[in-house]
Amino acid sequence: MNHEANGRILLVDDDAVFNQVLGRALSTRGFEVRGAHNGKEALALCAEFKPRYIVLDLKLGTESGLGLIPSFNREVPDARILLLTGYASIATAVEAIKRGAHDYLAKPVDADQVVQALLGNSVQQQAADLKLPDAPPPLKRLEWEHIQRVLNDCEGNISEAARRLGLHRRTLQRKLAKRPVRETPPR
Repeated sequence: MNHEANGRILLVDDDAVFNQVLGRALSTRGFEVRGAHNGKEALALCAEFKPRYIVLDLKLGTESGLGLIPSFNREVPDARILLLTGYASIATAVEAIKRGAHDYLAKPVDADQVVQALLGNSVQQQAADLKLPDAPPPLKRLEWEHIQRVLNDCEGNISEAARRLGLHRRTLQRKLAKRPVRETPPR
């Protein structure tokens, strides 16, 4: 399966193993892939490589991938940007789209999901397949969403977010270290 002539993908993730495995899988699907592990490396490689697609992790060590999106859009305005995260929330998805990302996926993802999102049919297909949940999301999920929204409003400043939420900073850090709660309760 060979994609368009400029099928260049820049993978930006601080997890070297994830970058290597996904890069290899995308290469077998006909893409030319380069990888970066931090923001500085990613921006330099973007300027040199001029990718058609960018797959960007939300958390790059101490950096946030959200901050890189506007720079990528300036450097390669026609590139499609896909933001990946292991800590999905509505607030970060909305912020990613506001900053110029074209799509947003929660990890774990496979290469086929990434290709589908990069080629532009992920969001439309998901909207067509969307069904309303049988039950409202669990309270812990709503709490996770609220924390993410406040943290995003504070531009990632945990101390300020904790103050606004009325929590001790360490309590907030413990809550953030946990994986997000599933959208709907198991059946």
